[in-house]
Amino acid sequence: MKREDLEAPRAKVSCEAALENAGYEIDHKQSTRAVKYRHGSNIAIVTHDGRGWFDPLSDNKGDVFELVMFLERIPFPTAVDMIASLVGFEPSRLQCKASHPKQQIKGIVERWQSRRAPSRGSSAWHYLCSVRKIPTAIALTAIQAGVLREGPCGSIWAAHLDNGCRTVGWEERGPEWRGFSKGGSKVLFRIGSSRASRLCVTEAAVDALSLAALEGLRDQTLYVSTGGGWSPATEAALNVIASRPGCQIIAATDSDPQGDVYAERLRLIAQSTGSDWQRLRPPADDWNDVLQNMKDSKAKKKLGPAASREASSDRRPSLTRPDTTSATREGC
Repeated sequence: MKREDLEAPRAKVSCEAALENAGYEIDHKQSTRAVKYRHGSNIAIVTHDGRGWFDPLSDNKGDVFELVMFLERIPFPTAVDMIASLVGFEPSRLQCKASHPKQQIKGIVERWQSRRAPSRGSSAWHYLCSVRKIPTAIALTAIQAGVLREGPCGSIWAAHLDNGCRTVGWEERGPEWRGFSKGGSKVLFRIGSSRASRLCVTEAAVDALSLAALEGLRDQTLYVSTGGGWSPATEAALNVIASRPGCQIIAATDSDPQGDVYAERLRLIAQSTGSDWQRLRPPADDWNDVLQNMKDSKAKKKLGPAASREASSDRRPSLTRPDTTSATREGC
């Protein structure tokens, strides 16, 4: 078959159409510009406006032809026929778009500097501290470190820094929007000691902030987020930190199969650099869920006089301290 004969169906049939035809459904909670689809325990993430995809639990990826071959376990000629039958099929999902109008994309640094830091009473502050329940002290620490900005429509921007502490992109998270800066690079969101010997790795900036809150922003600890991805730049940055003498890597990724995949990658980095490694699994989906559950539980306890006295003392050990049994720990 000639190349030009393949370009027409490739252009007319998106990976989303192939996934929906195979019974996959969009995961609205986990979707960003790269849209996540699920079918049971199987996951596929669509990229490049529907023209590409990858499986976060394996190395499988490619275009719509490779997707159909992967989904249906069929050879290429059969996949071509199946894709041809999908021409004109429109996925039923709503388009995941930012709630603000499109605007000309400026340089990363210029766009970041044009946004102000979150301030008390702003909609972004409300989202971060009231909706996501990030304590004021942790929010102020991140603001003073220069890694948070107010995005459109009450959203928060969380900077990704390279190893030279330069802003190269940012996570975007708000009530109606979740994504990553267009034209930016995923490296690491960072909060804590820049020369830390303990590295806690999460999948989202809000989880890094949440874990820092739960641990009381421990000394000699750097809390980072990969932004839900695993780019070569992210892996390179993690290797630089892990190569420090006496470094301990804490795999604090989500409590799901994808989080376990990332934790295993971190174990391999620890193995290659001679670092200590530990799996710290949240006792909920992620660390922000843990923080919100704890805040809600304390609020309910304060409704009773006896419970109020207990809450005010607040002498329980941190959820992630070594003497706790609430969070699951694995590794050496």
